[in-house]
This record gives sequence, structure tokens and C-alpha cells, in this order.
Amino acid sequence: MATASNRLKSGSKLANGKDAFNAQHFLDSAGVARKVTEFKKREAIFSQGDPAKNVLYIQKGAVRLSVVNETGKEAVVAVLGPGDFFGEGCLAGQPIRIGSATAIAPTTALLIEKKEMIRVLHAEHAFSDRFIAYMLSRNIRVEEDLVDQLFNSSEKRLARTLLLLARYGKEDKPQKVLPKISQEMLAEMVGTTRSRVNFFMNKFRKLGFIKYNGGLHIDTSLLSVVLHD
Repeated sequence: MATASNRLKSGSKLANGKDAFNAQHFLDSAGVARKVTEFKKREAIFSQGDPAKNVLYIQKGAVRLSVVNETGKEAVVAVLGPGDFFGEGCLAGQPIRIGSATAIAPTTALLIEKKEMIRVLHAEHAFSDRFIAYMLSRNIRVEEDLVDQLFNSSEKRLARTLLLLARYGKEDKPQKVLPKISQEMLAEMVGTTRSRVNFFMNKFRKLGFIKYNGGLHIDTSLLSVVLHD
């Protein structure tokens, strides 16, 4: 899919070609009041229905965002990694969390209270501009995910998901080994069955696109699956 491949190739470059803003460096240097919080693997960071009082920034680790409907069915919305913000809905007036966030690996996050985040966005225009650019980029990713679900095969969707989880195309080095993610979770993210995920993962392994050696290694040649018509 063209949009998906462009997104994977473009990485974190902004539309004007400038390098992406180093949010971590800014948060460290601008005197932003925040709390460093450690989460264990499988620990809940917040739950659907909790008061929305802060924004979080991932320093290391991985976080799963999910939503449960009224019948109790859970859907994985995204898996985020270092450099990602989440919980920003509170800035738009959301009084409660509309989904849950769970650490899927040992995770360190900066917790910034809503009032402090609003203050920084108003006072620091460079940060505000880049934060808006980040959120717009995330919205584009959500739109691409929807198009991916509607028009691409489950094989292409799985390949794209693995590449995004490996942060392929990011300016920082891609993750060579992914946090341990179950095939059930991948199936939820891709919108298919676990048996189909297992079939394609075995196929990718035989073709040399992935390998298991102390974790799941993703080779950039997997991009050929996404680009193949």
C-alpha cells in the first residue's frame, strides 16, 4: 500500500524535511515538572474509565493501548515505544480514559500532569509546534491503519505491523529485537486469527524475513511484503 510504505520510509522526518524534534532532550532541559515512573511487564498504567489527569512519554519499554466494548471484547489499538506520547486525550477535554494502557515490557515513562503540559505547550512554542506535528503524524498513522484494515490482506497487515513495532524508518536505529508479543496480541492488532498469524510468521521465518534468536528479529527485507502488489 502506497501510504503505508511512504510512512515506513519517511520515518520521523517532518513535512518540511527538518529532523524530528528531540522531545526527550527538551523535557530534560526545559524544567518541565514531571515524574519518572517504572512499570513492570503486564502492569496496568491506566485503565479504561480512569480519570484522565496526565500525559505520559515513553523513555524505554513498550506500551499496549486497548479498548474493551460493552460486550467485553478487547481490541488492541496500538503498541507504542520509546519517544511516543500517550494519554494526551486529557488535553482535549476527555474527563476519563477511553481505553487502557498496559506495559508489555519493563517500561520507564515520564508522567506529566495535565496543567503542566498545558503550561509548557503555551509557553514553549517550539515544543508546541513539534508536539502538534507529532499528533498529526499519529492521526495519519491511524488513518493508514484503517485503510490497511479495509483493503490489504492479513499477510500485508501483519508485515506492516511488525515493521512498525520494530520502528523501521525511524531516525533512531530500528529495534533489532522486539519486545515479546504473543501471536494472540498480533492477531488482535492485525484483525485476523491466531492460526493465520502463526501461518504467516512461519512463512516469514522460512523466507528469512524474521528469525527467533533470543527474541523476535525483524529484517528490513520484510518491507517487500508490504510493497508487493
